[in-house]
Amino acid sequence: MTNDSTNGATGFAERLRSKRRTIGYWVVCDNPVATERIAMSGYDFVCLDAQHGLLEYRGLLAGITAIDAAGTAALVRVQANDQFWISQALDAGARGVIVPMVDTAAEAAAAVAACRFPPVGVRSNGALRAGLRIGPSPAEANAEIACVVMIETASGLRNVDEIASVPGVDAIYIGPSDLRLSLGGTSATDPTVDAEFDEAVRTVLKAAQAAGKAVGMHCPDGATAARQLAEGFDWVSIANDLVHLEKTAKSHLAQLSNGSD
Repeated sequence: MTNDSTNGATGFAERLRSKRRTIGYWVVCDNPVATERIAMSGYDFVCLDAQHGLLEYRGLLAGITAIDAAGTAALVRVQANDQFWISQALDAGARGVIVPMVDTAAEAAAAVAACRFPPVGVRSNGALRAGLRIGPSPAEANAEIACVVMIETASGLRNVDEIASVPGVDAIYIGPSDLRLSLGGTSATDPTVDAEFDEAVRTVLKAAQAAGKAVGMHCPDGATAARQLAEGFDWVSIANDLVHLEKTAKSHLAQLSNGSD
């Protein structure tokens, strides 16, 4: 178990800012009971995927509540870099948001502003649930919320130095599937662009390190996550609940088949 009393849910943003090793899990299903069990298994955070996952607002709210019950930090990958979606996730009690498809420094600055209350941002005050867990003053909430921006396009890659330097961006996160496609891959795992992809990852890593920002990436499994951490990444997320459910179900069936006549 990697989280602790000083660096668990309440200290998540500071954990990212200080670039401590941070390991998370990815959830795409609307199943708060299962999400709670995952959140109790030792990860530093659990991220609910509102962009590509199978969750609407009630599912996000229930999932965040379940993660909170486990004492783990809840993140949300929001639907888009939009003030409404960011505010909704934070109002529900997320400790931070992962903002997809950030292509420019201006877009990164907009994401930061949406995460913070005035005078440093534009977030609207009216968090009916989040105030019970985060803050409660606007200044305290600003300090406790993590703003993470994704680099996953050719445009984002070209502008990564400027994006990483935006004040208030707490961490950079590589979306490997879209990044590989943007580099000319014919699929999210196309090996023919491995060289270009590896160079792109090094570019993002270098830019984030130069700006003093934590850099993370989504990984398909724990072994890949361990390699990324060894190569200089500060934080990682692993697989997702739906993939693991399918893999486990298939593995038991294979064991049964292997043992039959």
